[in-house]
This record gives sequence, C-alpha cells and structure tokens, in this order.
Amino acid sequence: MSDNKTGLKALLRPEDSIVVLIDHQPFQFANLNSHEPTMIVNNVIGLAKGAKAFEVPTILTTVLEERGGYIIKGLQDVFPDQKPINRTWVNTWEDTNVTDVVKKSGRKQLILAALWTEVCLAMPAIHALGEGYDVFVVTDASGGASKESHDMAVRRLVQAGAVPITWLAVLSEWQRDWAREKTAGLLAGVLAEHGGGTGVAFAWELQLLASGQKASK
Repeated sequence: MSDNKTGLKALLRPEDSIVVLIDHQPFQFANLNSHEPTMIVNNVIGLAKGAKAFEVPTILTTVLEERGGYIIKGLQDVFPDQKPINRTWVNTWEDTNVTDVVKKSGRKQLILAALWTEVCLAMPAIHALGEGYDVFVVTDASGGASKESHDMAVRRLVQAGAVPITWLAVLSEWQRDWAREKTAGLLAGVLAEHGGGTGVAFAWELQLLASGQKASK
C-alpha cells in the first residue's frame, strides 16, 4: 500500500484508475438490506457509465452465475460486448482471470464496488491492499446483508487502508476541471440520468437557458 493519502496524488485520475464491479446479481440483491436496492442499481450503473465516459477500464465479474443469476441488465447494457468473468472464488482477488487483467493494465488506483460489502468487497480489497494497490471502495454502489454488516465492513476496510468513496465523488475526481470539455458533456449526461437532485437541477438549468435563448430572439 502506498502512502498517497493526502495531496494531489491522493485524488483519482482516469489514466491511473481501473474499476472492478463484483457480483451485482439477483441472488445478492435478494439479501441486500443495508440500502434500498434501487439506489444500488442506480449508483453502480452511474459509476459504470462514468467509467466508460472517462475511458477507465472496467471489469465485470459474477460468482456462480448459473445459480446466482446474470449480472443486472442495466449494468451489462453499459458494456454490451463484455462477458462478465464468472468465478467460483468468493474472493475475486484469488481468481487470476480477474487479477491478470488488472496487473496487465499497470494501473494502481483500484476502484471496487460489490455485493455484499462484508464478503465480496472486503476480501478482494484487503487482499489487493497487501499487494500495493491504492484501493477505493464505492460504498453507495455496494451493500450488505444488513446495515450493521455494511457499516462494520467499511470500518474494517478503512482500518486496513482502503479509501471509502461515493460514485459521484469518483466521477468528480476524474473530471477535476470543467475546462476538460471532452468529458464534461459526457459527465453531465450521466448526472442527468443517475444524479438524482443534481440531474433534476441540470435539466432545469437547460430549460432556463433554452427559455433565455428564445426570449432573446
């Protein structure tokens, strides 16, 4: 684990990031009790769309999909040509089909989201920390079997050295500067679809701008 906890190096950079989305499947959602499931669906899809916009490599993975179900459709739709890596390992970081892709990328800012937090997020995060990765756990795109299990897992991860973060914070750090016009428009689109109040406010702003343009003619 590096000591990049403060300063500019502590912030996420698209060129150094890689995302692994773990087990957003029906079986895991069936016992998700730490969050409202629709929020996790919204947030993980928003995170995935943001990663695609910023050209951040993203790995989809499932566990025993023949019994636990396929990855949720909204997430698969973001990467329609990617076949999720189906595992038997509970700990994703013990599956070389996943870790080989991460290692080959050469990227060290590892961003993880998973169901459940206490198992499928905690295990690979702690394991990867031991191999020198800067691990960021997206807490609102992950969830546990209970609020307590989610909260205790996040506490454990923080003690181990992982950085808890939300999906909007991830995208904001990747953008960093609104002068980066290439991604600013794409980010605005993601926020409009998945940003809740932010998306509503953005739509309102566009309405006001359009009204102003009509009034000036």
